[in-house]
Amino acid sequence: MMDEKDACAPEPQPRRRTILVVDDEPINRMVLKGILPGDLNVLMAGSGLEALEMVVAEPRPDLVLLDVMMPDLDGFEVLRCLKGEPSTADIPVIMVTAMIDEESEQKGFELGAADYIHKPVRAAIVNSRVQVQLQAKAAREMLFRNNQRLRHKVEDGAHALEKAQMQLMQAEKMASLGQLAAGVAHEINNPVGFVGSNLGALEGYLKDLFAIIDAYADGAAACADAAPFARVGELRRQADYDFLREDVVSLLKESQEGVDRVRKIVCDLKDYSHMSTAEWHWTDLHQGLESTLNMARNQLKYHCTVIREYGQLPQVYCLGSQLNQVFMNLIVNAAQAIEGKGDITIRTGCRGDDQVWVSISDTGRGIAPDDLQRVFEPFYTTKPVGQGTGLGLSLSWGIVDRHHGRIEVSSEVGKGTTFTVTLPIGQVGATD
Repeated sequence: MMDEKDACAPEPQPRRRTILVVDDEPINRMVLKGILPGDLNVLMAGSGLEALEMVVAEPRPDLVLLDVMMPDLDGFEVLRCLKGEPSTADIPVIMVTAMIDEESEQKGFELGAADYIHKPVRAAIVNSRVQVQLQAKAAREMLFRNNQRLRHKVEDGAHALEKAQMQLMQAEKMASLGQLAAGVAHEINNPVGFVGSNLGALEGYLKDLFAIIDAYADGAAACADAAPFARVGELRRQADYDFLREDVVSLLKESQEGVDRVRKIVCDLKDYSHMSTAEWHWTDLHQGLESTLNMARNQLKYHCTVIREYGQLPQVYCLGSQLNQVFMNLIVNAAQAIEGKGDITIRTGCRGDDQVWVSISDTGRGIAPDDLQRVFEPFYTTKPVGQGTGLGLSLSWGIVDRHHGRIEVSSEVGKGTTFTVTLPIGQVGATD
């Protein structure tokens, strides 16, 4: 039994969080300090070497805002040092850079960066990203404390574990998407709206211009004296007018498709992070898988090929956003299991008249038999310290169990792993 002392033990008082801003330009350091909320303790370092000295001193930073381009040690080298030292590996690092190439971002994420902020910085973006990482770190610290208490209270610790699981699930959703959804919609929808409107107007203008040019061409063809139009004909040939006319239409179409894709990503973000988790409803699992894949795109795009083998599925009565969290955990785990390049295959189908199944397979390193028996245990993880809480699969198991379903795993070391989620189509007493 949990004794009265443990049951009544107060949580530690929230402490003032410390942020270390690292940039070789004084004006950039002052700008970031001015942007950050006043309740944060902001430290500043003018070089990579100074930053490495400050992270091991007191007060220890809870988060580092790290410039990439610096003269002595660049941001990548500083990040490599931080993640390579056990005492600083758990400090989240947000890279601050004016570079926008995917290769640099990939390098930073591979070294362990938590996020990227692009210059020129904006207050809303900086504060949103900072708060997300601070909340995630606070959640990890809280889970560590709970784990220490629960270690000696396993027999009667179910209530405390359920509380920790729910707190983690909410913290992870907020850290990944929830808190940013409204800000992203506001930041993206407005400019995307006027870009889409301008593209539509531009298409109309081009049609009018082409009609005018065609009328001039018809007039030139009907004119007996072609000499006045010789210069026009030469310009058409030099500019390859026929190609330009065809290509500009293609460019407009591709641009409109790009705008539509951004709109869909924002819509998927809202759907994925929807907080109405207490409401059971009939939902399309394929739609949930697609929105989840869009949200996990950064985890997949550099080294994973997603193969879809969808069957015919009826709608399922469920907590849609919670199942999305299960799919997210399984997809991200699959991506992290793949070293180099590999495939993630998602299959769906029906089992009898009353069940559906979703399987997620990877071509990763696989799971050893001894570990395979424990993957659903709370706090058990095969990932390095600081890279996993050991609750993702435990939470997934709990969500599937709440749906009166089951989650199974099979794996072969060196060949890959498959997780299969089986769910009833309807719940007992379910109504439309």
